[in-house]
Amino acid sequence: MNRSALVVIVQARMSSSRLPGKVLMPILGRPLLARMLERLNQCQTPFTTVVATSTDPSDDQIEQFCRDEHVAFFRGSLDDCLDRHYQIAERWKADIAVKIPSDCPLIDPRVVDQTLQFFLDHPGEYDFVSNLHPATWPDGNDVEIMTRACLQRTQLEATKPLEREHTTPYIWDTAPESFRRGNLSWQTGLDYSMSHRFTIDYQEDYAFIRTVYEELYPENPSFSCEDILALLERKPEIYAINADLAGVNWYRNHLNELHTVSPNQTRVLSN
Repeated sequence: MNRSALVVIVQARMSSSRLPGKVLMPILGRPLLARMLERLNQCQTPFTTVVATSTDPSDDQIEQFCRDEHVAFFRGSLDDCLDRHYQIAERWKADIAVKIPSDCPLIDPRVVDQTLQFFLDHPGEYDFVSNLHPATWPDGNDVEIMTRACLQRTQLEATKPLEREHTTPYIWDTAPESFRRGNLSWQTGLDYSMSHRFTIDYQEDYAFIRTVYEELYPENPSFSCEDILALLERKPEIYAINADLAGVNWYRNHLNELHTVSPNQTRVLSN
């Protein structure tokens, strides 16, 4: 497949309500976003990576980062992430668009490759493929793949604020059955999606991710999900850093709106 036909879109903004500026927080002397893009560059599947940020002045820093790092970027609506993805797919003339949020700096490139390969091995069979519906890998290995036609239709038909903000719910939750959806599960048969948290939304997550990098990166910059799990087995005190946040995700605020998400797929943050 032509590299330009497949675009991986990394949505990033500075105005996180819970941890502002998280995407540029330092990990071993480099911004978190740089570490995440480094992980994606380790993928074997050829694709173009584009950082999707907003036109809000706070995101001037992300534009400057992208310019300094020679990373493609696009600036669009602050809250309408669906429109950002749509505009990028159109501008880059991408046959396939892949959504990967910027709060996944521990994402395993092998998981990205496996999910992309599943989609590519079934040409014409799916409009949308992910590893999230339902999720099985540790939280923070998020991959959602959609055809350009699927994204175009979603852009036209999705109207609810959560569908615009989170890009894909119209496809996997409320869309007509004419969308052909597939899901890839962790081949181990395990489900760590509610027990292991490799994403960043809180200060404890940052401490966890920074510690994992300090432990694994110096000897193996391409460490895997399995390497992280082995580390947590050896040093459970690292797992404990953000264990209280495991299972906390955006679903918790929209259970009354979502049709395919049950309360056991999210957890309310305890005070």
